[in-house]
Amino acid sequence: MDTHSLIAWLIIGAVAGWLAGTFVRGGGFGLIGDIVVGIIGAFIGGWLAGVLHIHVGTGWISAILTGFVGAALLLIILRAVRRA
Repeated sequence: MDTHSLIAWLIIGAVAGWLAGTFVRGGGFGLIGDIVVGIIGAFIGGWLAGVLHIHVGTGWISAILTGFVGAALLLIILRAVRRA
């Protein structure tokens, strides 16, 4: 992975995390926490899409959509564990 693609995944993850943080209501981790979780979730979403052979397209929008799904799943899991 080169530097440009790493920076792109960080930006995509930040946007996806912010979107997932506003979409998934709950106790919340705050803006910065949701963005960090979103960056991790973007990697998870990309991996999960590859494993399930799901291809939503190319470009920034599809990458943000994939990252959003991964970030939302991660936020739901983390918030459920945090409450338990």
